[in-house]
Amino acid sequence: MIQASVYKPQRFFAITYAITWVSWFLAAFLSYQEGGETLFIPFLIPGLVAPFATALWMILRSRSSGLKKRFTSRLFDPRLIKPASLLPILTIMPATVLVSAWISLLFGQPLTQFQLAEGFSFSVGFVPVLIVLILAATFEELGWRSYALDSLNVKSNYFTATLIFALLWAGWHLPLFFINGYYQNEIVRMNLLYGVNFMVSVIPMAFIISWLCRLNRGSILIAILFHFLINMCQEALQITQVTKCIETGVLFLIAAVIVLLNQKMFFEKPREALA
Repeated sequence: MIQASVYKPQRFFAITYAITWVSWFLAAFLSYQEGGETLFIPFLIPGLVAPFATALWMILRSRSSGLKKRFTSRLFDPRLIKPASLLPILTIMPATVLVSAWISLLFGQPLTQFQLAEGFSFSVGFVPVLIVLILAATFEELGWRSYALDSLNVKSNYFTATLIFALLWAGWHLPLFFINGYYQNEIVRMNLLYGVNFMVSVIPMAFIISWLCRLNRGSILIAILFHFLINMCQEALQITQVTKCIETGVLFLIAAVIVLLNQKMFFEKPREALA
């Protein structure tokens, strides 16, 4: 068993935020300088890796063999994954995007949204966007699901822990809105509400990933897979930002149904120790 005292959530988020915000705000500054279109890219890496690097550092220095074994098992053991869970993992986001696009037609959005995108909606200099999407899903979930959420769950029930985490996860993205040419920067230039929608959309996504992760006995691989599918589904079709606002509403509905159907999971008492 892993005692609750092993986890230090305040320290984890303070370090993660410090590394990410310093490196990403530096990237934002450089992105507006002459020739900075590529100069800022190396400064994205520390912030991207920060959740995992911080989690790994805290796990290793915890002197808890149980915490180390738990991390290794959740990352490498495929037996944690329930085959039946693969259906919702593979269908929730594609279905959400398609339903949202159909609803958007009622608000005057074009049928061309159902066409495959000709390319990615943003660029990161010379780095292939697909690589960025893969690395983002991997390094984020390696940190969030190996340490961050558990550290909150030992003091709060799973619902409250996920909600707190969702708000912190949304805030973690803030510097990206200031990086010239980055996705978050592009949408906020279109309309500030689109930027707000991105931040709000993180909340239901956090609940859905939390559910899938717990459903598969804490598997980090599942969290990485679903996070990557979220990223890819946002880029696969020519959906508009209006549709993405509708999509946020659909995701909230899905998350609400998940919580209602899994009240024992989300509202059980905080764990004094984790197996």
